[in-house]
Amino acid sequence: MNVNQRSSLIREKALQLGFFMCGFSKAGFMEDEARKLDSWLNLNYHGEMSYMANHFEKRVDPTLLVPGAKSVISLAYNYYNPTTQADQQAPKIAKYAYGKDYHKVVRKKLNILFEWIKLTFGAVSGRVFVDSAPVLERDWAKRSGLGWIGKNTLLINPKKGSYFFLAEIILDLKLQYDAPMIDYCGTCTNCIDACPTDAISPNGYFMDGSKCISYLTIELKTAIPESFRDKMGNWMFGCDICQQVCPWNRFSEAHTDENFIPKQELLSMTREEWKDISEPIFETIFEGSPVKRTKYDGLKRNIDFLL
Repeated sequence: MNVNQRSSLIREKALQLGFFMCGFSKAGFMEDEARKLDSWLNLNYHGEMSYMANHFEKRVDPTLLVPGAKSVISLAYNYYNPTTQADQQAPKIAKYAYGKDYHKVVRKKLNILFEWIKLTFGAVSGRVFVDSAPVLERDWAKRSGLGWIGKNTLLINPKKGSYFFLAEIILDLKLQYDAPMIDYCGTCTNCIDACPTDAISPNGYFMDGSKCISYLTIELKTAIPESFRDKMGNWMFGCDICQQVCPWNRFSEAHTDENFIPKQELLSMTREEWKDISEPIFETIFEGSPVKRTKYDGLKRNIDFLL
């Protein structure tokens, strides 16, 4: 079986499992990306995310994660939900966190795909990744032709938008590699203009992570600086602003995975109910949710800062 046939079969199986994009790129050292990452880290744009500075060499060279790696399979999994919280004055949650923890949901499908690859093509070594190791997932997705990295630093696809999770399989199987996509951001500056904390650089494509609302509400473990008072856009966990204003997301279509359907209690809670949320209610509403990452005290800190 040649590389074209192998690649076509893998792509077909990935789509059957629910991934809505699948692309392939050649594994190897990422010279340009290494230079950009080094510059970003030197500016301290990672804030308290010290893990971003760990395993630098592995982060820019997948052959150090998977010895003998030949290919990176990049996959995208849709999470877009047009539904919004009922009380428009209530603290908001990013759409990716509406349902169950994507790490577990997507990893399960990845494992199924990888087992199928080994059964179909024989002895194949590799590893699967869902935002769980030092992998530059957006850059690999770009190399695999799934989209371009936009001015908001997210991967954007002209037919799918940007509301999707990324995942990878790094393996020692040679495949037919896809070509990167050109950048379609053009002269648009919607994301830059809309970001209330000025996290995106004036020219785009560069993000000060320490100013991003997602960082402030999830990654930051100390008190939110007073300089961000009245600049949080009412977000208590994550932020979707730069996606909401992106013209390409007019093509986003609702996902069909029941795992990502939000509980009705989450959507119906009022501003006052969020303000007075108790730990038992937090545990009930966010059982199995990525919001659990911030814990009750972390979410309460965010809500108190907003309200």
